[in-house]
Amino acid sequence: MEGQEGTQQPHLVLAHKLFLLTHPDVPDIEKVCLREEVFAFVKADDMAPLYETLAADSVLEMDQAVLDSMRAKIEEEIKKLDEKIADAEENLGESEVREAHLAKSLFYIRIGDKEKALEQLKATEAKTVAVGQKMDLVFHTLQIGFFYMDFDLISKSIDKAKNLFEEGGDWERKNRLKVYEGLFCMSTRNFKKAADLFLDSISTFTTYELFPYDIFIFYTVLTSIISLDRVSLKQKVVDAPEILTVIGKIPYLSEFLNSLYDCQYKLFFSAFAGLTEQIKLDRYLHPHFRYYMREIRTVVYSQFLESYKSVTIEAMAKAFGVTVEFIDLELSRFIAAGKLHCKIDKVAGVLETNRPDAKNALYQATIKQGDFLLNRIQKLSRVIDL
Repeated sequence: MEGQEGTQQPHLVLAHKLFLLTHPDVPDIEKVCLREEVFAFVKADDMAPLYETLAADSVLEMDQAVLDSMRAKIEEEIKKLDEKIADAEENLGESEVREAHLAKSLFYIRIGDKEKALEQLKATEAKTVAVGQKMDLVFHTLQIGFFYMDFDLISKSIDKAKNLFEEGGDWERKNRLKVYEGLFCMSTRNFKKAADLFLDSISTFTTYELFPYDIFIFYTVLTSIISLDRVSLKQKVVDAPEILTVIGKIPYLSEFLNSLYDCQYKLFFSAFAGLTEQIKLDRYLHPHFRYYMREIRTVVYSQFLESYKSVTIEAMAKAFGVTVEFIDLELSRFIAAGKLHCKIDKVAGVLETNRPDAKNALYQATIKQGDFLLNRIQKLSRVIDL
């Protein structure tokens, strides 16, 4: 299940097509083509376990003759692989035994049998001594996790990989793990950590089995915009040569990033509208679409209001290229949720900012924590006196 340099792992391409097949925004005419492509892929790799699941979920139509043919091929192949393992154990060395077990693991991964693949990967790990080879097995497990979006499996595998790196391990694999962990963080809505991990990996990216480099840059820019302050965004993203070389290939992304930094809010909203479709149709970002929409609007409204003590609602609406009613409704929601520090004077048609005093907030937090600590000490002293 390992992609060659520059090519995405085929099973993750299949996972994206399966996601689009069940997406309500994808036109039916496209779904017909997608269904044919998915069936051809499943048939070519004899993915009988996955085919049965997809047929049960009415994603594909069941063809019993095709399923029987797949099962026959699988049985035949497993028999050959078991013979190779037996032969290696009797006549060859430890490395050949490991290779035979690995071949069986990769076969189970290829046919989409999750449980048997994980079981066989454990058997292969038992025959593996080198830390680098153990890490490769973890990467296979992570790819299975991302195919099925099994976050529990992904989380445990990342922790396991980090423990392995304490025993040793090369920088290339460490950098690859950062991208895997970044994708996991992004998929579980931890955008801040995802942005940090992606930015650390920009100059050393080799994880083509997960996604192409331009998609990696797309994720990096999206997570950075809602996570970094203006100074960090300028240094790490806007002026980053690795990003500048690719960003023009992704529709609307350059306008999206630069218009936000240059405070061209009307252009920003226009570019953002163009990007929403791409975010919505991404299997990792789709569950967080509404959350991301809210967060990015919080960032852009906060940046605009940062420059003013007070500003008319009409001026703000004009800057964003929207109506006064829209801005009024938008801001009232964000103010009520505590996302924006301002108040609306509806009679005068003015927005007044009331930025929180950072020193005062820190003082209040210290007092609160101090009281909590004193209470804990008093309780402890009572227990000791008893």
